[in-house]
Amino acid sequence: MTQPTTLTGERLVETMTDAERDRAARVEAVLPRLREAAAAADAGAAFPAGHVALLREAGLLGLVVPAEYGGLGGGLRDLAAATYAMGTACPSTALSYFFHNTSASRGLLPLEAVEAGLFSGDGEVKPVRAFAEKVLNRMAAGTWMANFASEEVKSSSANIAIATTATPSDGGWRLNGVKSFGCATGVADTYLVTARLDGTSDADGLALFLVPREAAGVASRQPWNGLGMRASNNHGVTLTDVFVPADEALTVPGAFVRMLRMSRGSFVGNQLAISACYLGAAQNVYDFAVERLTRRTFADSGRPIASSPMHQVIIGDMAERLETAYLWIRRQLELETSEPPLRPKPEVYAQWRIAKGDIAEACFQVVLGAFKACGTSAATMDGVIGRALRDLAMGLVMTFPAERGRLEAAQMVTESKENELFASVPK
Repeated sequence: MTQPTTLTGERLVETMTDAERDRAARVEAVLPRLREAAAAADAGAAFPAGHVALLREAGLLGLVVPAEYGGLGGGLRDLAAATYAMGTACPSTALSYFFHNTSASRGLLPLEAVEAGLFSGDGEVKPVRAFAEKVLNRMAAGTWMANFASEEVKSSSANIAIATTATPSDGGWRLNGVKSFGCATGVADTYLVTARLDGTSDADGLALFLVPREAAGVASRQPWNGLGMRASNNHGVTLTDVFVPADEALTVPGAFVRMLRMSRGSFVGNQLAISACYLGAAQNVYDFAVERLTRRTFADSGRPIASSPMHQVIIGDMAERLETAYLWIRRQLELETSEPPLRPKPEVYAQWRIAKGDIAEACFQVVLGAFKACGTSAATMDGVIGRALRDLAMGLVMTFPAERGRLEAAQMVTESKENELFASVPK
């Protein structure tokens, strides 16, 4: 494959290895199709179904799956470069693709926990290993997985509270609950559902279930018509007495908590790649605005619009905010991938709590600057800036807003308190 001199992903990950560059070239090859479909997908508020086959045929559904399971063998650097590059073309696809890849952590982290000795005896090791390998093998073979964890229920002690229940049934489990957010609803082949075992009251009762999209009792919620990436099909599902066979579930008590201990930074191990989606979108808007402002001229003077003092101030502010986002995300990427680790996990995690919010706010400010600088003629709902204003607004609140992240980082420093990402909340 002939590769461009500079790949889009290299604007974020500047020191790619040859193997990383080969994987990034696969991403580069699909960007024209993503970009071409982006406006219509946003207008229709629907994920382009053809993108599943596009990414599958490019081998990208197994991007972060180890080669021994049939994947491309990429890691967090690859994923961040991929979601960033896709974010410059179609942020909705980038977001959906990110959540597909988070499913790999439900395979990788349990295997790492097994190797670390966090599980003992065949009664724990065998089912944990079998479930983890099943997830990885299916992703590498081209199964698109939608990762359903988030719910509307809130907990003061955690960012994501789980009230969906799993009740024992002959040969398996019955799931009941509502997942309020999950990209690729109605598009993904399999829903990876986090639920709590009925009768449990803490995070040790959380379990994982592989649910086919067309399983009886699974229904999509009403399409979500809000701010955010409208073409990611993130309206979520309702689960009504959904049967899941025992061998399609990971229900070893405490398995969920133990596997999350193996992540390097954020508890699911790859959260910075979601920020890369927003950064890619912000970079695209910045490029669009600068090109527009330097190409267009004032009718009276013939000078480029970008030459006016006001526009230069705004462009300078945009450049500063964009660079701020790059600095945060590159530092976090270094902390989560360096060997040996540069900092203890609590410090890496505390940094992420601050970084996530600052990246999201900086990216939104870039788009807001473009809106101001380009004025009413570019202020269309279906234009690059209008779409990005809605797309990047969701980054301000997704999972947690910047204020909560800073508060929790301060608590970790002053109280040695570790915030939990997930909590089980009995009804």
